[in-house]
Amino acid sequence: MNIAWIGTGVMGSFMARRLAEAGHAVCVYNRNPQKAEALRSYGIKTAQSIKTCVLGAQAVFTIVGYPADVEQVYLNPEGIFYHAEKGAFLVDMTTSSPLLAKRLYDTAHTPEFSEKNFRVVDAPVSGGDTGAQNGTLSIMAGADEEDYRSLLPLFQIMGKTITRIGGAGSGQHCKACNQIAIAGTLAGCAEAVAYALENGLQTDVVLGAISKGAASSWQMDNNAPKMLKNDYAPGFFVKHFIKDMKIAQSVMAERGKKLPVLDTVLAEFEELEKRGFAEKGTQSIIARYKS
Repeated sequence: MNIAWIGTGVMGSFMARRLAEAGHAVCVYNRNPQKAEALRSYGIKTAQSIKTCVLGAQAVFTIVGYPADVEQVYLNPEGIFYHAEKGAFLVDMTTSSPLLAKRLYDTAHTPEFSEKNFRVVDAPVSGGDTGAQNGTLSIMAGADEEDYRSLLPLFQIMGKTITRIGGAGSGQHCKACNQIAIAGTLAGCAEAVAYALENGLQTDVVLGAISKGAASSWQMDNNAPKMLKNDYAPGFFVKHFIKDMKIAQSVMAERGKKLPVLDTVLAEFEELEKRGFAEKGTQSIIARYKS
């Protein structure tokens, strides 16, 4: 299949590479061309614009930074809606706004674009850079049933747990649930590590003891050891986690509801961002306890 891929950050680069290694013809675009150059060694073509990237593509995947970026790459006159091929799958894998996901789906069915028969899907992912590299991501799809079935072979190249949550926007709602759960778990891991350090315990021994019981989690297995080593290299950026938490917060605020645990964790990460950690990994939350 001819595939266009927009966004070659930490996650996108690994995901596009896996599709190419599976035999698909992949062309990538990044607004910073240097971030796409390394993919050439995997037989991936690079484009200088979205318009040229999507030319001839049967499926267009996007994974960019923020909802505003999603809106720009899809709805700008130089963007995907205006230049993608008729009948193309348009799959946004960015963690973005559920309302924007539904808007993109609805826009594809307006008189301006309906003749193009775009098949719009929101399919955010979880699993970090390790999951993207190894093809073990969890993919949460908001899609029409037929479109989901058609895309499943591609999703299976990138992920291990692939689920159709429901219609347009539901994938993004599910990802919000995921990030809400991560917020509490990640902060809990950091506080457990901080407690162990403060009380003179051997932290690696403590983690070995508690990670096999009720405290076990992906965060405990993957990020807590990094906290011990002061390894703040990004698998998932602090700035992007802040964005994700704000999306969940905003959706609930519109319904007159609060998420008190998430609100607290968000405030901690915003303080971390102010200290210059925006482009560090989320495990750097431990730094809040070392100041």
